[in-house]
Amino acid sequence: MIFVQLTDPETSTFTYLLADAESREAILIDPVLEQVDRDVALLERLGLRLRYTLETHVHADHVSGGGRLRERLGSLTAMHASGGAECADIKLQDGDSLAVGKVVLQARYTPGHTSSCTSYVAGDRVFTGDTLLIGGCGRTDFQQGDAATLYDSVHQRLFSLPDNTLVFPGHDYRGNLASTIGWEKAHNARLGAGRDRDAFVQLMGELKLPQPKKIQEAVPANLRCGLPQDPEQALVALSVDAGVGYRDLAPEKAHAWLGALQVIDVREPEELVGPLGRIAEAQSAPLATVPQALAGWDKDALTLMVCRSGGRSGRAAELLARSGFVRVFNLQGGMLAWNAAQLPVVDADLGV
Repeated sequence: MIFVQLTDPETSTFTYLLADAESREAILIDPVLEQVDRDVALLERLGLRLRYTLETHVHADHVSGGGRLRERLGSLTAMHASGGAECADIKLQDGDSLAVGKVVLQARYTPGHTSSCTSYVAGDRVFTGDTLLIGGCGRTDFQQGDAATLYDSVHQRLFSLPDNTLVFPGHDYRGNLASTIGWEKAHNARLGAGRDRDAFVQLMGELKLPQPKKIQEAVPANLRCGLPQDPEQALVALSVDAGVGYRDLAPEKAHAWLGALQVIDVREPEELVGPLGRIAEAQSAPLATVPQALAGWDKDALTLMVCRSGGRSGRAAELLARSGFVRVFNLQGGMLAWNAAQLPVVDADLGV
């Protein structure tokens, strides 16, 4: 079996790649939207074909990359049927299995952190999501979480595995990579030896934790398998009234919604073939020409202004807003940020 553990540094989320060495078919568990390009590059480098993406639950702290990987690679998305994600291609039940070649993953329904939590057993290891963390567990105070249910899931569904079973969690914030069922039974500070069910329920009820930073964005997005709502609707919702100004749009969102955008690059022509290249969909209109050129642009179109770092394009976006354009966006950080995010460009002269 080919196995790789990957990390998203912003959210400390682990993504796991499992693949069959003979068939070259692969599974990704808990892919992160911002890491899709990394994951695709890894699959290509290893000569693997992605068959499935699996979610351990409907995440509240990051947006899934499953839907984007499905669009790019044709993989199927899978999560427990109770997750409520109608976008999922496969709605798993307890005991269901998915296989790539000789690598087989079995779903174990382990609710409690959320109502959709599922762990996946593959041979000598189990992928526990937020149900069982190294030395701890996920919180139980939102998304139909329930402390008593979590306690039962861990003790009945996970601690029943052999002690030498490797535990690979959904997150770790202290630099740990893996544990074992035996170690967690003996040493887990919340669920291990010495804490009974009632004491665990009391402990979890006394936790006063802030809401995850991305919960308002992540949960609705993950019910869409990480895909944005209809691009035009999403961008219109972000738009501002004429005369008020414009909004910055992060490179990742701009890339995801390019098909709905009128893209205008206000750099000088020689910059378009410089080290930063250009966005393929962009039309060129150097800043000095914008006052004349804007008469030929659709005022109702969703318009993204682009430059090297966001300064010139911000001035152009402000000009468009003053001229009656009501759906104007500025590429946040410009092409410097676009390149830093490793998003695609054309005509880049790298000087080699």
